[in-house]
Amino acid sequence: MTERRVRVRFAPSPTGPLHIGGVRTALYNYLFARKHGGDFILRIEDTDQTRYVPGAENYIIEALKWLGIEPNEGVGFGDGSHAPYRQSERKHLYREYAEKLLASGHAYYAFDTTEELEAMRERLKASNIASQYDAITRMAMKNSLTLSEDEVIRRIGSGEPYVIRIKLPKKEEVKFQDMIRGWVSVSTSQMDDKVLYKSDGMPTYHLANVVDDYLMQTTHVIRGEEWLPSAPLHVLLYRYLGWEEVMPEFAHLPLLLKPEGNGKLSKRDGDRLGFPVFPLEWEDPSTGEVSSGYRETGYFSEAVVNMLALLGWNGGTTQEVFTKEELIQAFSIERVSKHGAKFDQNKARWFNQQYLRQRDDTDIAERLKPVLVANQVHASDDYITKVCGLMKEKVHFPKEIWDLGYYFFIEPLKFDAEVVKKRWKDFAPAFIGSLKDKFNRSTIFTAGEIEKLFNEALAEQNLQSKDVLQVFRLSVSGMGAGAPIFETVELLGKDKVVNRMERALNEIHTYA
Repeated sequence: MTERRVRVRFAPSPTGPLHIGGVRTALYNYLFARKHGGDFILRIEDTDQTRYVPGAENYIIEALKWLGIEPNEGVGFGDGSHAPYRQSERKHLYREYAEKLLASGHAYYAFDTTEELEAMRERLKASNIASQYDAITRMAMKNSLTLSEDEVIRRIGSGEPYVIRIKLPKKEEVKFQDMIRGWVSVSTSQMDDKVLYKSDGMPTYHLANVVDDYLMQTTHVIRGEEWLPSAPLHVLLYRYLGWEEVMPEFAHLPLLLKPEGNGKLSKRDGDRLGFPVFPLEWEDPSTGEVSSGYRETGYFSEAVVNMLALLGWNGGTTQEVFTKEELIQAFSIERVSKHGAKFDQNKARWFNQQYLRQRDDTDIAERLKPVLVANQVHASDDYITKVCGLMKEKVHFPKEIWDLGYYFFIEPLKFDAEVVKKRWKDFAPAFIGSLKDKFNRSTIFTAGEIEKLFNEALAEQNLQSKDVLQVFRLSVSGMGAGAPIFETVELLGKDKVVNRMERALNEIHTYA
């Protein structure tokens, strides 16, 4: 048999913003396709029209574009030879395959009302039996297996609502090999006769995704762990439709877990602990509630991709920071864990810090400018760029350059009281006064000269750097930590620094 070209798909439903768990699924599909020189498809699975949310589809497309994990085929990314890629636009295709399953005896019509189904479930529940519509319970229900052929024709002809259910064997082991989990075996006695075709004329996920994967020549289905219980049903559909030879290989990815590790990561966890769980900011069209996004929080898209890649996969080395091309080359499904991966907010921030440090200072400056404008700060592009160069080793996000280094742009608002209490000893005023006078007399004000004058003042007063370096920083910035101090002082300029030191001498004693 000729080896097939690798074709994978990411198939989200447009029911709201894209969770980062979904982003990771898209990423692994993308990396797998690129690694094997194959195709990555975006298919929108919108068969459940009752849950459709306006704007969700565009959100998914924009998120994938921002992250740089773009499909080469599908909705929003150019039609290939298997269009359309929205399931709602493929509605006419699915009935044919439902009819084929009916004709072969692998499916049947069911006319049960909502009330009748609920009554059945209550009866089973009262008897301590699993409440599922299966090989046993279906024979007590209203369907084409219990009704005469004439009655079935009459009901359909009169327009009575019905669904089409798969007919599962009473007790059969369904086996398939998962690329991550190995052999999986499930008995049909533990499964129910799922609805394949709904009364509104739309297929369910189960039928639609199998038919679409077949018609789109999907070779590998890489999806979340939550779909593992449905996989045996999908295997049977491939068999019943006569497509076993081209059935894709399955890989069910582990969950992204809460930071504590107990359960799936949710929006509530992000709200509770203060981190995004969506790639982009999202405004709920029905409530107006705004949820934060990685992009708007200040994350670099490359950092988000790198962080997500390592939540459930490892390359077998100690390397943690990967370019996209390195991820493509290193990625393999075999190294994806079976176990859930705990989300670590601090690690996410660390990844962003690594990518920030690699950025050009001018790029960081452009990202900082809106923050400065919001704080009514005006400074030259050259000055902002130099500040970013000094501060980027100290921060995780460009906006933190303002939070932790606002003193580059305005007078310190206050002096850190804790640092004053700990470091402002009896000898501090004399040292700061002496150093201020040296700065005043100096005609050269470079980092090297500033350090030289600092060391002269130390020697004259028989002090060590550890005694007064933080005091010096405090007098200039109001803080006990920050960017390299001598370079900071040079950038601020002599007049500004001397004035701040004078202010410190006049005010710091009030903090004692």
